[in-house]
Amino acid sequence: MTRAQIVALAAAVLGLAPATYLTIEHFSSSPSFLCPENSAINCLKVTTSDWSRIAGMPVAVLGLVYFAVMVALCLPWLWRVRRLDGVRVAGGVAGIISALYLVWAELFRIHAICLWCTAVHVLTVILFAAILWAVSERQVRPLVE
Repeated sequence: MTRAQIVALAAAVLGLAPATYLTIEHFSSSPSFLCPENSAINCLKVTTSDWSRIAGMPVAVLGLVYFAVMVALCLPWLWRVRRLDGVRVAGGVAGIISALYLVWAELFRIHAICLWCTAVHVLTVILFAAILWAVSERQVRPLVE
């Protein structure tokens, strides 16, 4: 595996942790998150808002499914399948669009930030960048052979 592929796999695996935690918290109806609560940071407000569901599905579950699929796509033996590069990039784009939408909702609709969600968003950006890096490495050919 190349460094880029290792970074992609690591970001996808690490993304499972906060996505799993958020999913568990969603279904446990816990009144408190492991998250500070003040006017700007409020995980409970974010994760119980009207913006915490897309088409009736909890965003936390969608994040968990997203990272599970991306882990599978970034496994070492699947990097050998070049035909999946487009699927990986499309997955990365979908993750970035989702993260941007959710950050927008946090900042301009909910008026609070969830630290767990922010971790997911940062890992989504790292995953996307690593996928682009890995795929671009395959496309680079020496100018002189």
